Amino acid sequence: MTVFGGIAEFERTLIISRTNDGRIAAKARGVAFGRPKKMRPDQQQLARELVRDGKSISTVARTFDVHPATIYRIIEP
Repeated sequence: MTVFGGIAEFERTLIISRTNDGRIAAKARGVAFGRPKKMRPDQQQLARELVRDGKSISTVARTFDVHPATIYRIIEP
């Protein structure tokens, strides 16, 4: 059993190493990781302007078909 455990650990180390190498190569190619953004930069700018002009957060969120928290996240920075 000890031998099989050692082999399993070694195999797991190889898997982690290959995964990290692949992740580094993908980042070098410009691959974007994570969840895609709900709104494009031009939509974000328009949403900021609408809120600044006095439209309610919920109205702007319905306009762009997103959750109000998305609008709050956009106008904070």
